[in-house]
Amino acid sequence: VQLVESGGDLVQPGGSLRLSCVASGNIFFIYTIGWYRQAPGKQRELVAHISRGGVANYTDSLAGRFTISRDNARNTVDLQMNNLNPEDTAVYYCNGDIIPLGGGGRVKNYWGQGTQVTVSS
Repeated sequence: VQLVESGGDLVQPGGSLRLSCVASGNIFFIYTIGWYRQAPGKQRELVAHISRGGVANYTDSLAGRFTISRDNARNTVDLQMNNLNPEDTAVYYCNGDIIPLGGGGRVKNYWGQGTQVTVSS
């Protein structure tokens, strides 16, 4: 099972970006999937996650600017980020609770490699 992120870029303050994550491999079922971020010198923090049924949870400070969505048929999760500011600069990681095929029905937690988002003028 692999999670591959895309969409990171350099953007000016006030701009928008859309990140995408595709889960691939021998996947039986994807439960909650979402996004974390890690800024330089800081701990990794939750941005948002979304259940298979579409219930989304956000870090309070980001709700209203960020929107998470998923496509269960395509095994993708997107993060729309609006009104970005320099404090949003970080590596953004996709994270999912996934049952792999042949895994005995056990849920495993997977991370992507991350995509860099830089907000700067």
